Amino acid sequence: MKKAISYLVIFLGIQILGGAIINAVWPLVTGSSDKTPALLITTTVVVSVIVIIVFLWARWTEVSPKWLRTRPWTVLAWSVVAALGTLIPSAWVQEQMPELPNLVESEFDMILGNRWGYVTIGLLAPLSEEIVMRGGILKELLKSTKLSPWGAIAISALFFSLIHMNPAQMPHAFVIGLLLGWMYWRTGSILPCMAYHWANNSAAYVIYNIYPDPDIKLVELFKGSETHVILAVVFSLLILLPALYQLHLWMRRAEE
Repeated sequence: MKKAISYLVIFLGIQILGGAIINAVWPLVTGSSDKTPALLITTTVVVSVIVIIVFLWARWTEVSPKWLRTRPWTVLAWSVVAALGTLIPSAWVQEQMPELPNLVESEFDMILGNRWGYVTIGLLAPLSEEIVMRGGILKELLKSTKLSPWGAIAISALFFSLIHMNPAQMPHAFVIGLLLGWMYWRTGSILPCMAYHWANNSAAYVIYNIYPDPDIKLVELFKGSETHVILAVVFSLLILLPALYQLHLWMRRAEE
């Protein structure tokens, strides 16, 4: 548990300290202190790369081709399908909940609206967050004799929601953290988690650039028809639930 908490603190510390340093240096380099997409993307890219380097260099996250040698293409494919099947049900559930403060809405708008934003949202965020949250933190929690596997997964999911530091994202992040934790527990690899995370973030990036209004509701996407919204949720569940079942059937550790 202590190692897991220390990894969380180090991850947050790199984000906060790295962001502060870049924000201090940026005006000296560019001559402008305005918060721009270039500044935000540069900050997130640099911080993500530092996180990846630190955790891999310190061997806090184990990297091994063992699981990949089992040719787990079916698991990776169903991970992507599950991510796509989650999108509409998750959005629908969030619309039923009380509205939570979105503290970084403007920052996300700038990143998602920029073509270079995909580098951080779609590529580096899934990689760095899975290296830390599942490959580092959950790995240590699962070693604890005081926690059941699902207890460890729940704590890691809570940590995963907290690192987003944005109340509006936390419920979705917690639920997805449970799913990703289950996938890591069953496989012992962060690769299926990365595949899911990549598909989820990539879909969010594409959807934002098609419908750039962050406050748009599902009923607006379906031309005012609540019936179409419910049908879309049901259709998505018919994608998600079989995908989860297939993952349950196919996921296994390399040594098994």
